[in-house]
Amino acid sequence: MRFGVVRFPGSNCEQDIVIACRYLGIDVDYVWHGDTDIAGFDAIVLPGGFSYGDYIRTGAVARFSPVMGEVVRFAERGGPVLGVCNGFQILTEAHMLPGAMLRNRGLKFICETVPLRVERNVCQWVDLTEGTVVRIPINHNEGNFTADSETLARLDANGQIVLRYCEPDGTRAPGGSAANGSTDDIAGICNERGNVFGLMPHPERVVDPEASGTDGQPFFTTIVARLAGV
Repeated sequence: MRFGVVRFPGSNCEQDIVIACRYLGIDVDYVWHGDTDIAGFDAIVLPGGFSYGDYIRTGAVARFSPVMGEVVRFAERGGPVLGVCNGFQILTEAHMLPGAMLRNRGLKFICETVPLRVERNVCQWVDLTEGTVVRIPINHNEGNFTADSETLARLDANGQIVLRYCEPDGTRAPGGSAANGSTDDIAGICNERGNVFGLMPHPERVVDPEASGTDGQPFFTTIVARLAGV
């Protein structure tokens, strides 16, 4: 099983993804943003960071990188694609996932560990039981997910809402539990097929029990098991 982690100018979390994958025994290598061949990879990850300095909008320039054409075709063939933080932003800009990212509520950068509730979903990257609460760090300035009411209804009906920000006990505050103001407390979504998954939190930062915990492990090991047919 081999993961490819795309490096864009301005990426700064690609090393975290690689370290997490290697800790979990996953073969992984970097993919340069200018590459046009991703053959040989079983899964592709778009990491966090500030691709192209977040000019224009977060992810708006990266979506035109040569590699993204191949990533789109890879996903269309059913290949699993994960976008973390800036990677999620790139997936929305590339129209691989619906919705868009706005500046955080309060216009402030947020860096903290937050509780997330797993929802009923079709995502191939996650097999955690509905209602499971995990704690994963967020680290972003534009994580305020937004979409029109029709898109939100479709996401909910199709099981495409994978994660929601919540309170520690799994409930959601009446005024919303998302510190960034994300619509409907949405922290992560997938496409209808379930092979493309984007989330703002950083699961790669919680895979080592001696360092930070293991809540992020299933976000990598699940897809490996699926690809292996286990």
